[in-house]
Amino acid sequence: MLKLVAEGVLTHQSALLENNAVVVQGESGVLVVDPGLTESEMACLAGDLRRLGHGVAAGFATHPDWDHVLWHPELGEAPRYGTARCAAVMREFRADPDWRVRAAEGLPPEIAEEVPLELFGLITALPAGAAQIPWEGPRVEVIELPAHAPGHAALFIEECGVLIAGDMLSDVLVPNLDVLGDTNDPVAEYLVGLERLEDVAAKVDVVVPGHGSVGGAEAVRTRIDLDRAYVLALGEGRVPSDLRVGATAKPGWEWTTDIAAEQVQRLAERYGRGVG
Repeated sequence: MLKLVAEGVLTHQSALLENNAVVVQGESGVLVVDPGLTESEMACLAGDLRRLGHGVAAGFATHPDWDHVLWHPELGEAPRYGTARCAAVMREFRADPDWRVRAAEGLPPEIAEEVPLELFGLITALPAGAAQIPWEGPRVEVIELPAHAPGHAALFIEECGVLIAGDMLSDVLVPNLDVLGDTNDPVAEYLVGLERLEDVAAKVDVVVPGHGSVGGAEAVRTRIDLDRAYVLALGEGRVPSDLRVGATAKPGWEWTTDIAAEQVQRLAERYGRGVG
């Protein structure tokens, strides 16, 4: 069920990973951001939009992780945008003759049979130099973030004070650095990403993370500080002390502790040092 979080902005949350699909109302239809995980969830979203009398004018994928590049036929054939790098990553992925097998292997077993892959990763690159989504609706600023995944972006709708943060600023999911590249500096990149979100934080009334709870203006500042402390701890080679890790993690999210430990190890290997 769609939930109103700000004027003209609604969310629809997935059951398993608390993914937040976001709907932004425009003049000739809606913008759908990261529409969900399963066939039934996305069909439900499409049905809710029909009942409200809204067609889909555009889509957007915040980054090329599997749970953010899905789509459903009932959402229509509107262009599904992403950053140029996000689109390039998905083009390369789909160019592999075995891409369906690879995609299926990365799905959680609880929902593997329910995730539609037919339209997986069909992302249109934003026009070169575009700083906003090209559609008939409120200005949606695209903030590219060198953090978490290649081609990651947040969206800021200043008119209604909403920040769609992608897989950052979550109250349940810890910062997950891009540790798979060969030459990048994951810690420095993530800190730059947080700085770019901080640049608009004073104008934000509502933050919608990729996973977890929608927050208000105070949550934006709190979550930026929390994520920065977490990333700095990783950079120092230690598992962060964080409410999202270990015994204090939200029930069902205890696996975030494994993410933290794995990232400490990967960073130690990359920088050639011991684990603290």
